[in-house]
Amino acid sequence: MTLEVSSAVQDYAKAIYSLEQRCDGGAVSTNALAERLGVSAASASSMVKKLDGLGIVEHVPYRGVVLTGRGMNVALEVLRHHRLLERFLAEELGVPWDRVHDEAEVLEHVLSEELEELIAAKLGHPTIDPHGDPIPTADLKIVEPATVAMDGLEVGDSGRFVRVSDSDPEMLRYLGARGIAPGEPFEIVDKQPFGGPIFARFGDAGEAHPLGGRLAAAMRVEVGA
Repeated sequence: MTLEVSSAVQDYAKAIYSLEQRCDGGAVSTNALAERLGVSAASASSMVKKLDGLGIVEHVPYRGVVLTGRGMNVALEVLRHHRLLERFLAEELGVPWDRVHDEAEVLEHVLSEELEELIAAKLGHPTIDPHGDPIPTADLKIVEPATVAMDGLEVGDSGRFVRVSDSDPEMLRYLGARGIAPGEPFEIVDKQPFGGPIFARFGDAGEAHPLGGRLAAAMRVEVGA
């Protein structure tokens, strides 16, 4: 599927998929898509028309667009490439987790299906990438776990930190420097009012780490896990 469409179409399909997940499968507005991709609203609107013509999206009147079945396949195929590459770069080449996203963004468009399968086999067919995001299967199935953002938790809440947005390398460096990674159990021990930071203890460490509002919002957790 990825060989049949341009890298730009792949990028848009991937972005629409991510935005659909944020709104529980709802339609994605052109403005939200433009912001996500860092392009003008006019550019996004023009590309959306092209995607519609290709059968990648369909319009929802007054709301935006949603991926069609074909569009979902395009998105999941490129996501599989991206997340397998991130895992390979991190595990096999030792690339820090705050750098693998940008490298995978380039390589995902040129990865052949044969090399994809070799990488998956080499890694033992992993199910998540270094940031905790699920990797679509070879037949383009994906399981999106039910999670909540850490910034919505209260003192005393506990569970497991499962995934974090890879869009901000500084956030990843902050977590990495403190040994905080997906899979760690946590407990909220303090929360400052008026949008202030929360303080969470991870694993068996006694130290509570401050997590600013933007970082806490980017961290997804399973409560009570």
